[in-house]
Amino acid sequence: MQKSILITGGARSGKSRIAEARCLELGHPATYIATAQAWDDEMRARIAEHQARRGSEWVTVAEPLNLVAALQASDGAGPRLVDCLTFWLTNLMLADQDWRAAGQALITALPRQVSPVVFVTNEVGMGIVPDNALARAFRDAAGTLNQWVAAAADEVILAVSGLPVKVK
Repeated sequence: MQKSILITGGARSGKSRIAEARCLELGHPATYIATAQAWDDEMRARIAEHQARRGSEWVTVAEPLNLVAALQASDGAGPRLVDCLTFWLTNLMLADQDWRAAGQALITALPRQVSPVVFVTNEVGMGIVPDNALARAFRDAAGTLNQWVAAAADEVILAVSGLPVKVK
């Protein structure tokens, strides 16, 4: 059952919890493809919180850069949750990789997936305009990537205060 779902929302909007529940509705076990990197103690604590929330229904794969390879390697073994596209984009930009090419490769790979994929991303279009060029470039890249994935996804859900709002 090929299906792709994008869950977006602001910071602390409940998008990861909504995505985890939606992914498990699609089957067990589920694969959690984690894109975040623990650069400091605060981020290590956040990652630990996410890991503690997940139970034995999950297999975790850490993949900060090669998301398409992680999807290909896990395809056919049940639903996958990618948390999150925003961290993936950050990792690509910090590694000076071509995020546009990586994003297009992701969009190209999606229709070939056999198992469902649920993506989490941060909604960046509702905030203020950043005050520096790097932050504006990131915001623009995130908005573009989100639009590409939303167009390719079968469903799009907006998380608002812990509640899922169906967009597509």
